[in-house]
Amino acid sequence: MKNFYITTAIDYANGSPHLGHAYEKVLTDVIARYARMSGKSVKFLTGLDEHGQKVQQSAQKSGIEPSKFCDEQAEKFVSMCGLLEISNDDYIRTSQPRHKEVVRKILQDLFDKGEIYKAEYKGFYSARQEQFLQKKDMVDGKWPEIFGEVSEITESNYFFRLGKYQPWLVEYIKSHEDFIFPRFRAKQVIEFLKEPLNDLCISRPRDRLEWGIPLPFDENYVTYVWFDALVNYISAVGYGTEEFGKYWPADFHVIGKDILVPPHSVYWPIMLHAIGAEMPKSLLVHGWWLSSGEKMSKSLGNVVNPLELVDMFGADAFRYFLMREMNVGQDSDFSSDLFLTRYTSDLGNDLGNLLSRLLNMTQRYADSTVPSPDAPDGEPEITLKKQAADCAAEYFKLCDGMQFHIALERIFGLIRGINRYAELRAPWKLAKDESAEGKALLKTTLFTMAESLRISAVMLSPVMPAISGKICSHIGCELPKNFGNSLEWGETLSGKKVGDKVILFPRPAEK
Repeated sequence: MKNFYITTAIDYANGSPHLGHAYEKVLTDVIARYARMSGKSVKFLTGLDEHGQKVQQSAQKSGIEPSKFCDEQAEKFVSMCGLLEISNDDYIRTSQPRHKEVVRKILQDLFDKGEIYKAEYKGFYSARQEQFLQKKDMVDGKWPEIFGEVSEITESNYFFRLGKYQPWLVEYIKSHEDFIFPRFRAKQVIEFLKEPLNDLCISRPRDRLEWGIPLPFDENYVTYVWFDALVNYISAVGYGTEEFGKYWPADFHVIGKDILVPPHSVYWPIMLHAIGAEMPKSLLVHGWWLSSGEKMSKSLGNVVNPLELVDMFGADAFRYFLMREMNVGQDSDFSSDLFLTRYTSDLGNDLGNLLSRLLNMTQRYADSTVPSPDAPDGEPEITLKKQAADCAAEYFKLCDGMQFHIALERIFGLIRGINRYAELRAPWKLAKDESAEGKALLKTTLFTMAESLRISAVMLSPVMPAISGKICSHIGCELPKNFGNSLEWGETLSGKKVGDKVILFPRPAEK
């Protein structure tokens, strides 16, 4: 069976982890965990993009070698993955031999086929973006702020024949509707491709940039950082070996909208086509986190440190907020007030209190053991069972369509339904009823609450793995490794011992 292969964009070593990095990792992790739960064999890759002029300059400013600088940066990003419970199977760094060997092989193959040639270039260069520019990139006669300082240079370089593949790429995107998700992003790419493509400069002279992968056919040059970085997706899964077919093509490249055009939607597919490799099945393009409608940036002072939130509220609460608030593909606004509202209302009041009251009542009224249902289902039981079944049926459709925010809305609708059911049946009153009917209904009520909470926890597990596991263990079961029939109503909880009362989501002041 071919693995389900999913990747994030690799983070650039010149920055520090921020909310955008955290969201992309969590989104990809949720998809990977959902795929595993669906019975697929998953390969999940993330990593670090280490080469380029900005990294070299930052290392020089710090007075250390670029390799040491990258080691320190890698530690930060790997640590973030650990804190966020990211379940990646591999972590690639572009300074690793396994990656450099593949980059050089591809460069040599393309050079041998005449797809790479040397020419003199005269034009504009952005050191901040490490790319060559044209006058058409100006806005109202000025260079956009994103490019930083732009200088005019003349130098010899190597070029990849990007332009010759433009008609093929346009046709491929138009005829493969699943290639870019959400679909409206494909329109941006087609719009970009209405202008003729220039060939891509894929080298930098070593007298200007030492920190890079040397070209195999001319050691006086190193590889352009984007041509180097994109190759990670195939170097990590054994390009050029028999292993490659087990993983490639990737099912999803999860990327931010800012690196869709041109790197992932133009450079990457053309590079793959030129070497005779299959296209990835889909580019999953997510939006940005905004603050009061503006993109977060250091200069505006509105950057959110995800690790501070995780430290204060726990990884699962942070993961829940990101997945509940962001419609995949769209932008979303982040605010501390909204985070606190979700934490207190959805997580604390709805989910946390539900588990707490269930454990408390099961301990008091059923000797800490989930009872078997002992009374025929009445209207409240039938209603809640139907809600659980409907939620489970919709869950798969929503997750398959990347509508995780709606899936979570439905799950918490079910959780609120369990709370309403508890209020309606009032086990604390049934416990005072000495009749056989009262005792039987009490057993049925406690069992129905436990079973519907178990189903809810299983559906929550890709987003909140630790909390879901904790809920299951406290109501006497294990979180399943795959869905199987775990979302179907059953009686496996009957007779299981419940755990002691636990506070899943402590108030921030109590932390």
